[in-house]
Amino acid sequence: MPSSLIANSATADNELRWFSEVAVARGAISFGQDAQEQPIETILPPDITNDTSLYADTIRKFHMSFEERFILALALIPHLRPEMLDMLFLKNPATDRLYTELGGQKGTVHNGYLPTGETAVFLLAGYQLRQRIELMALFDENHYFYRHNLLKLQSAAPGEPRLSGALAISAEYLTLLTTGESYRPDFGAGFPAKRLTTSLEWSDLVVSEDILDELDEVRVWLQHGQALLNDWGFKGKVKPGFRVLFSGPPGTGKTLAATLLGKSVHRDLYRIDLSMVVSKYIGETEKNLANVFDKAENSEWILFFDEADALFGKRTSTSDAHDRHANQEVSYLLQRIEDFPGLVILATNFKSNLDEAFARRFQLSINFQKPDFEQRLRLWHNAFTPPCELAPEVNLEKIAYEHELTGAAIMNVLRYCSLRALEKGTTVIASHDILRGIRKEMQKEGKNVF
Repeated sequence: MPSSLIANSATADNELRWFSEVAVARGAISFGQDAQEQPIETILPPDITNDTSLYADTIRKFHMSFEERFILALALIPHLRPEMLDMLFLKNPATDRLYTELGGQKGTVHNGYLPTGETAVFLLAGYQLRQRIELMALFDENHYFYRHNLLKLQSAAPGEPRLSGALAISAEYLTLLTTGESYRPDFGAGFPAKRLTTSLEWSDLVVSEDILDELDEVRVWLQHGQALLNDWGFKGKVKPGFRVLFSGPPGTGKTLAATLLGKSVHRDLYRIDLSMVVSKYIGETEKNLANVFDKAENSEWILFFDEADALFGKRTSTSDAHDRHANQEVSYLLQRIEDFPGLVILATNFKSNLDEAFARRFQLSINFQKPDFEQRLRLWHNAFTPPCELAPEVNLEKIAYEHELTGAAIMNVLRYCSLRALEKGTTVIASHDILRGIRKEMQKEGKNVF
């Protein structure tokens, strides 16, 4: 069992025990009218001074108050010990229905008690109106609960009190505070971004020295950007985040370079699927983008928009409502990119197709070119590794000189001729199979076939 899970479990157990003591005291004070009951403020939360769990680290990171720790525990209970909240299914004898002040909902499938904002506020403030109003600020958009996507109140039904919204902890923090792992959402309609990984290393990226230098500038920012903003006082001088444009023909290494940047600093890279982001319904595109940006901001992901000109191309004149909506989407994205504190990479095969407003917002623009002869030769040598064996007649230098292929095209040739060798029951790569693979790649690009 992972040590982080064991440590988090012990911390959560202590926090939930403390929560139970406070909740029981509130019930005795408010419903039992027991003047001798211990005030809840004197029931101190567990000491986490020497607690090394990620749960305790989160409490310390945000300098959580008594009330904030209590609300966090309340949000966790339906996931960890739902039976603890059964005591809130308490009927008012005067009305023969559940106490209004306890709030709460019953799930569609979940048979237990789902706390709402009302539940949290009453358990902490009871009938103290001033304290109740003060606690409502914990659910505002400017509170770190919301800003860091830790927990929030779900939207209440139209016309219903705001505090009737369910109290929900984010999937990111639920995972972190329990298993200790980073949350990685599944790709789908609800989350139109896919995590990219690679087993390759920097040595496998064959580009010019100039491009390597520019990529290193991005890597240095990923490592030291926060120190620049906070320690060197740049926070008030420049916008947060780093914005990079990768342009150039397909197959020249844009996606691999982005993936290797994430790998080099141990950050997840997510590629946005524009076909799933864009919606014909007004407002849905912004909603889909907001979902990705919100999760990325709190998880320090790198966002990668491939073929970005599909959505972020030149803005059109506003001749009709559709044009105005399209321009609204571009403007929304520009704003989110400028406000995003992490790295955003936009990739395009045709830089000229992008809206000019984007060019002014990039810290760096890297133009990937098709490999020259030396780079092609290196790519061919890198491609054929054991168990592949080249037939004696294969002349990679001649092949690299005569055929101007990209790295991606060379890998397609490698796949083709390797499969041919496997079909023959050999590990030897024949020259005619390499040449046939090259012809297939040239045909795909509409070039003359030798």
